[in-house]
Amino acid sequence: MGTGSPRLVLVGTPIGNLGDLSERVAQAFAAADLVACEDTRRTGKLLAHLGVRAPRLLRLDEHTEFELGPEILARISSGEVVVVASDAGMPGLSDPGARVAALVAEAGLQIEVIPGPFAAAVALVGSGLLTHSGRFVFEGFLPRKGPDRVSRLAELQGESRTIVLYEAPHRLERTLTDLSQVLGEDRQVALCRELTKLHEETWRATLGQAIERCQQVAPRGEYVLVVDGAAPLPEATDETILAELRSVLATGVTRRDAALSVAQKCGVAPNRVKRLLTLSESP
Repeated sequence: MGTGSPRLVLVGTPIGNLGDLSERVAQAFAAADLVACEDTRRTGKLLAHLGVRAPRLLRLDEHTEFELGPEILARISSGEVVVVASDAGMPGLSDPGARVAALVAEAGLQIEVIPGPFAAAVALVGSGLLTHSGRFVFEGFLPRKGPDRVSRLAELQGESRTIVLYEAPHRLERTLTDLSQVLGEDRQVALCRELTKLHEETWRATLGQAIERCQQVAPRGEYVLVVDGAAPLPEATDETILAELRSVLATGVTRRDAALSVAQKCGVAPNRVKRLLTLSESP
């Protein structure tokens, strides 16, 4: 039986450099009755490196998480300590673990987190593109194709926060091309690969230049892309708002829908648009 109260323990593991392992990681594994992990062989090697005698290892990946969640919940409910670890980084962040954590939280059982490296954060702070406000949006992996990909890219068009996303080497050029078409080829980007590993590299350029580099040098290793946010739009004047209102109203939409549409397009509060509309209609 594991050490301590029954609980789910989410363990952050190194994204490359084993020197980033903490003492708490070893303690968490040693206290576990069960370790649920993406690759049992890889986690087994990590446990051997730590000198921890392996408990039962259970494969937990994107295909099995929904199926195994109830079993893990039942084991914790019966008094066991269950560790969830991804191959690298923090569980639940573009890796399995979020579904299990949700089930455990809904059941009112204890969840403990052992902090560890997070590739998005490592790339973000080293990119030079993080704004002074520290605001960013983490997109993980974009949908690979279809309407979901088109919709997600469209959402990023006006995003003013720094954008962080993951990509595999064989899909890097396509993703850079899609981002360039939506955000503009002059948008700044940092391509961060093999973070904390021997061949770690961060390359900064525009999206257009990054595409050219992919065509000249074959991408290798896993990538984190850090993309500069959109420049803030200049504040819309009353005249601009009224002109947009007249144009939208001419299409036959209701006054309410026109006000909401113009407010979104001009980046202003809907009440301001409604007030200007009322004033413009006054005798």
